[in-house]
Parts: sequence; C-alpha cells; structure tokens
Amino acid sequence: EVQLVESGGGLVQAGGSLRLSCTVSGFTFDDYAIGWFRQAPGKEREGVSRISGNTGSPLFADPFYADSVKGRFTISSDKAKSTVYLQMNSLKPEDTAVYYCAAGGGSGYSPWLGYDYWGQGTQVTVSS
Repeated sequence: EVQLVESGGGLVQAGGSLRLSCTVSGFTFDDYAIGWFRQAPGKEREGVSRISGNTGSPLFADPFYADSVKGRFTISSDKAKSTVYLQMNSLKPEDTAVYYCAAGGGSGYSPWLGYDYWGQGTQVTVSS
C-alpha cells in the first residue's frame, strides 16, 4: 500500500523558514515522481515543486519549481529515509496554504500531472 505522510507545517512570520517532510512507503523511491502542491482557501490547488526520480522529461527541469517559489524553496530527498523535503525560506503571507505531497508515474508533458497518491496535507500559515 502506497502511503505519503507530510509533516513540518506550522505558523511562521513573514520572512521566516519552514521545512516540510514527506515520508513515503509502498513503492521504490526512484520509480515515482514526487511533487509538492498547495491549496489556499478559495483557490485551486497548484504545483509547487517536483523531483522526477526515474520519470524525468526533457521538457522541464528536474527538480522543477513554480515561478512563485523559485529561489526561495528547495526540494531534496533522502533515499535512505524515503523522505522528500521542501525547505521554504523567505516565506510570504501568500504562501499560506495546505501543502500536500504526491507521488505517481508522472507525465512527460507537465511537471504537475501524473500523480496517483496523495498525503493528507500539512497547514502552513505565514503571518504578516
């Protein structure tokens, strides 16, 4: 059974940092793309970052970042711990959202498609 468990969310002031963790199980780590997504109240879910493992595409970079977080967020992984991290620096109030990690076979056309499994989400709140 595939499982993804996020942790590390919380309340932080603008300009601060948080590190989210996504611990995965039930699949071979490199066989799936693992992405971070977020959903703010009243808004659609959006992609934040992704690492491709063995599912990379020549159409987009690996790792990949949304423009809104590029230069502030860093995705990394620790295979020994089956964990993907999202280091978030210089946080802004507009980063406030529930953050989800997801895994799947990925898509060669978009970094945000091809995810079959989702975690339960972790709340990130950035105060101004």
